[in-house]
Amino acid sequence: MLKLTPVERSALRAEAHALKPIVLIGEAGLTPAVMKEIELGLDSHGLIKVRVFGDDRDARIEMYDTICAELSAAPVQHIGKLLVLYRPKKEVEKARSAKAGKGMRMVTIVKPSASGTKKPSVSKVMLKGNERVTEGGTIKRAKARQKSTKKTLLND
Repeated sequence: MLKLTPVERSALRAEAHALKPIVLIGEAGLTPAVMKEIELGLDSHGLIKVRVFGDDRDARIEMYDTICAELSAAPVQHIGKLLVLYRPKKEVEKARSAKAGKGMRMVTIVKPSASGTKKPSVSKVMLKGNERVTEGGTIKRAKARQKSTKKTLLND
């Protein structure tokens, strides 16, 4: 089980205040499916709230301890029927597929003033992979390459 200092726990409680519960535990209790959902929530969010439907406080405390022990999470807060859990997010690197084209890129566009006496306007713009900047500083989307009708007829 992960241990937190009181200062860390207090900061996490403040951060969790605005969160909504992402996992609900019903009358079936802690099933393997519920544990898997809690684990996925911890992996993706790091800090989650779990709502337990049940009036038995001792059962909720036992569930809380079980979840923290099995998933190596830190107990942040148990208030009423809400359980707040924390575990540092796992950093997952997504592999780029070979098919993917260019990604987003930052481009600085400098346009001279119309009169020529004022300063040129400078703006930074994010371009998608299929966009380009013209000489005038406008953004154009790349067109699909045209295919020759004669060549397509010959190849068929």
